[in-house]
Amino acid sequence: MSERESMEYDVVVVGGGPGGLATAIRLKQLAAERNHEISVCVLEKGSEIGAHILSGAIMDPKALTELLPDWKAMGAPLNTAVTEDEFLFLSPTGSQKTPNWLLPECFQNHGNYIVSLGSVARWMGEQAEALGVEIFPGFAAAEVLYDDKGAVRGVATGDMGVGRDGQPTDQYQPGMELHAKYTIFAEGARGQLGRQLIEKFKLDQNRDPQSYGIGIKELWEVEPSKSRPGLVVHTAGWPLDADTYGGSFLYHLKDNLVAVGMVVGLDYANPWISPFEEFQRYKTHPAIRGTFEGGKRIAYGARAITAGGLLSLPKLVFPGGALVGCEAGFLNASRIKGSHAAIKSGMMAAEAAFDALVAERSRDELPAYPAAFESSWLHTELNKARNFKQWFKKGRSIGTLMTGIEQWLLKGNMPWTIHRDKPDHACLKPAADCVKIDYPKPDGVLTFDRLSSVFISNTNHEENQPIHLTLKDASVPVSINLAKFGGPEARYCPAGVYEYIKDDQGADRLQINAQNCVHCKTCDIKDPTQNIVWVTPQGGEGPVYTGM
Repeated sequence: MSERESMEYDVVVVGGGPGGLATAIRLKQLAAERNHEISVCVLEKGSEIGAHILSGAIMDPKALTELLPDWKAMGAPLNTAVTEDEFLFLSPTGSQKTPNWLLPECFQNHGNYIVSLGSVARWMGEQAEALGVEIFPGFAAAEVLYDDKGAVRGVATGDMGVGRDGQPTDQYQPGMELHAKYTIFAEGARGQLGRQLIEKFKLDQNRDPQSYGIGIKELWEVEPSKSRPGLVVHTAGWPLDADTYGGSFLYHLKDNLVAVGMVVGLDYANPWISPFEEFQRYKTHPAIRGTFEGGKRIAYGARAITAGGLLSLPKLVFPGGALVGCEAGFLNASRIKGSHAAIKSGMMAAEAAFDALVAERSRDELPAYPAAFESSWLHTELNKARNFKQWFKKGRSIGTLMTGIEQWLLKGNMPWTIHRDKPDHACLKPAADCVKIDYPKPDGVLTFDRLSSVFISNTNHEENQPIHLTLKDASVPVSINLAKFGGPEARYCPAGVYEYIKDDQGADRLQINAQNCVHCKTCDIKDPTQNIVWVTPQGGEGPVYTGM
């Protein structure tokens, strides 16, 4: 294969989400303010900025206001202010609304906006380019590069035009090396390269195991009479059982659009649970279904979220670079918000990197970044919520009670800290020890199957390329996952990537339909044997989310 060409930058940012773009924007702002020219590029594996961005989303504009104070005049797509909050506890047939005066501050959204985070990212990308940032969409960073001292010296993009057999085709193009004095990783939750860096530099040493959730979302166009722009509804309870962490959201945007979704903690124990099917059931609840009757589903997507909070944050820096946004895990699970945290973390990383560049440093650690975080409002916010996910590990009743005590009564000033020691993948119980769940068939009107859902996510992968969902040991899925856990891959994947079928001899085998993959990373997280490793496919592939 051909030798790779290389390009040199002061800073390379991997990932074109809010965290990565905030990093790039802040670097260029500082360069202009201090008349010190620096070169910055952003690599984005999606076909365009925002193509792979999926979130609820309610956005706290605090960090955006710090980054771009004139965002309103600049046309930022924060168009639907939150006007009303509702929090419902659902039983199978009824619902109980929590009085607003009882809602902890973390569940109050006054001053926030209901947004399409993909649209916000696209707008941020425009601002970055206007400042001189070079953005390369459709180029997936596939490899971390190290110098002879072991420091990160950049990344390499993946080769294009490699066949399923691993050999170059007629369309082969070698990847490009991008070298930098500092490389900032902002791949989002469970980033492929971030995971490698955390392991290599032992960044999670003495931290609680990271915790994740799978978020599944649909966008609907509803009847005008049912549209209530600015209404935010969160729910807990049915259809999830009392031992399974999770909840749902329903956000009314303008133009008769409603975003609806569910987050299920990936620490669930019953391998028969299907987060996708639980979400479909949720829409049939008497308190929910009326919003969608007569409406039309127009978009679908799924993405894992990093939800461990402050106690699971890895060390943020290493020789040659840093982690920002959900790559590190800055999301505040108690507020169900992470975009403001991603932007703020990117700004702090940028300021540390810029000062280092001015001092003519390169490829060392940036201790000013974690120091800035520890003295920031973001640290204060996450510290108040540090026990949130830990309490819910003990069940919904205890989690609800203790969240009320910590967030409503004590205002986040609790004198205790609760730790966890078990990663999500270790929480599954043997299938024989759990109750099997029979989910109703979709009606194609309110509830749907996976394949029709993936179709409207605009997901596409070139078939003749190495499968990007790799197995460390091909025998493990049948010998352990199927035999002991009932083949949970077929249920936790929200895109129908994994299915167990019989071969010609009648033996079970795992079939991987990689073309369906929406890049949610759930398999990489939840696989009980940690045998599945998600690696990036060719750049530009995967979902193309619009309005999500």
